Amino acid sequence: MDALQLLTTRRSSKKLAAPAPSAEQIELMLQAATQVPDHGNMRPFRFTVIQSEDGLQRFRSLLRQTVTELNFGEESMIKAEKIGNMAPLVIGVGFRPNKEVAKPKPEWEQMLSAGCAAYALQLAANAQGFDNVWITGLWTNSPLMREAFGCGEKDKIIGLIMIGTPAEETGGGKNTDLSEFVQYW
Repeated sequence: MDALQLLTTRRSSKKLAAPAPSAEQIELMLQAATQVPDHGNMRPFRFTVIQSEDGLQRFRSLLRQTVTELNFGEESMIKAEKIGNMAPLVIGVGFRPNKEVAKPKPEWEQMLSAGCAAYALQLAANAQGFDNVWITGLWTNSPLMREAFGCGEKDKIIGLIMIGTPAEETGGGKNTDLSEFVQYW
């Protein structure tokens, strides 16, 4: 698949199955994620790879505990169970602002770099034949999840990238009507 085809046909998929990417494939995805635009070489991204059965069980437990401790209710518990079993590989993408350089860049700029890292991770998974989806919401703001991912006070979990083998064909890109989003001068 060439780069333009990859970029114009990328889509999210919540129908993921085993097998997960191999260790070598995960390494390539993480290498791609660290090559994103990063003004000042701040490296404000962090990754938590959840792939072992013990790691996935811990992840599922954290999702359930989040619902219980924050009193989100039965509907959220059902959603937690679904997310916990959605993919054979989860990579948490975190943002850690870097202030330990001579000329730190604004936090918003660093967060954009971490967002680009999450997207590059998705593209690298797709390029290797895996589907994925980027999950946010109450899970990424969970104090339990933040603690488990080693987040400091200013750190954020910007996404849980769920990755696996496509369980069904989802088709190509979205064929966006660009007229709503683009102006030409």
